[in-house]
Amino acid sequence: MKKILAFLVIFETVSAFAAEKILTMGGKNGWGSVRSLSGVTTGTGRFGYESLKLVTSTQNSSDDTDLLITFDGKDFYDSTGRYKIVKNMLYPTGEAARGKGAAISRGASEGLLLKGDSSSMFGTTGSIGSFTIEFWLCPSIAEGGENVFAWRSSLNTDANSKYQMINAFFSNNRLEWVFTNIFKNYKESEVVLTGATNVVPKKWSRHTLSFDEETGLLEYCVDGRTEALSFITESGHEGGNVCYPYLGVRAGIEICSSYSGKIDNFRIEKKSHIKDDGDVITTGNETFKIDGGTFVSEPFLVSPSAKINKIEAIANVPAQTEIRYYVRAGDNCYDWVRNPPAWKEVVPGKKIAGVEGLYFQVMCELLPDGGGVKTPNLTQIDIHYTEQDDPLPPFTVYADAGDESVTISWSKSVDNNAGGYFVYYGNRPGEYLGRVAVEGSSPVRVGDTTSVTLHGLKNGTIYYFAIAAYSKIDDRILGTLSKEVYARPSARLAR
Repeated sequence: MKKILAFLVIFETVSAFAAEKILTMGGKNGWGSVRSLSGVTTGTGRFGYESLKLVTSTQNSSDDTDLLITFDGKDFYDSTGRYKIVKNMLYPTGEAARGKGAAISRGASEGLLLKGDSSSMFGTTGSIGSFTIEFWLCPSIAEGGENVFAWRSSLNTDANSKYQMINAFFSNNRLEWVFTNIFKNYKESEVVLTGATNVVPKKWSRHTLSFDEETGLLEYCVDGRTEALSFITESGHEGGNVCYPYLGVRAGIEICSSYSGKIDNFRIEKKSHIKDDGDVITTGNETFKIDGGTFVSEPFLVSPSAKINKIEAIANVPAQTEIRYYVRAGDNCYDWVRNPPAWKEVVPGKKIAGVEGLYFQVMCELLPDGGGVKTPNLTQIDIHYTEQDDPLPPFTVYADAGDESVTISWSKSVDNNAGGYFVYYGNRPGEYLGRVAVEGSSPVRVGDTTSVTLHGLKNGTIYYFAIAAYSKIDDRILGTLSKEVYARPSARLAR
């Protein structure tokens, strides 16, 4: 009945009534037992073991993410899969603003060229709604004319064809955004947003350009501070009818053409960087998502009526960060989607009551500090639990043949955990597959007694028998089989 998954380490001590065990996740066994991760990744924890920690903000993506290039490896790619890199003149570097790597542009005329598929923002024709374009820059000199981002196309109408462009480039040591024939029905064909402060060479800064389809606000921020804004409405002011962005012929995008310096974490989102409640989604300096992340373990098969006593954790929890631990248990984990048992929040080292079942499951929330610059780091979780010992089998067993019957008797188990007995029978030694007895197929549950007669057996056929006790706590907990006995029914034994 008892089964523990291969990645678990089990330590056992024996008591008079139950076995004390420890189920271990993480540590030297790693985290293969994790069912799902959200905002959590693996790293190096205590003693050099694999640990769980929050992903950096560069690694986060959602259904609204249109493009994300983290530059964290030697080979650059869009992690959403919507854009294909058709030409790359950038080089990897470990001097990153976020994550493990960044890219260096040496002023090549073609930087990074990408083409989007039909699900991407720049791979479609028509209205695109809210959007955000964001990246980190560390320019070498920030010379005028250096191009950081460009999209060039055309918009064909019934009357004529219009040239379209979105361009971000340096002008007088400031980044300038130009939108040409992008916003439908807007009074001006060209919209220009210019940064208010100089971009400092050889220093990282975060640049965010966002459009909100609800208000028409087009805003440019540096390190989370507003540098320039404009309301793209028919009146040109807040509260007017919004003029939506409309893209024409599908075209690729260019990143870092004729730019010298480093770039990191380039992303496009199909949403504004302003939340519905007016708060900015990110602060400009955070490394980790403020709302943290979670992981959920696989359900662990233990034994019926097993009880969680406590958990212990090996973790590094910097000031203002936190790890919250939850456990649950039940007898049928396959029904947990519709009828899940409630999670119970627990504290490492403190006694847990009322959590028991055939399956255990663990969940953890990892929360950063308020500035989003520190992450907790979880190396190992030990679940201390108790499961009932298998009841001992009877020490002596006897089988007396009769006419089409056999009477089996046994001594009572010396284990006071025994709640009753099952009688196993069959025609081959060690194979208890009998089905002919009037009392039922093997094994026959006989309750808390020490003898039973099985009827309906075939005279002249040999039968083999063994007894197993079941726990008075839970009859699914079966002990080992007793020694085997045999008997051959015969008509001559009729009484």
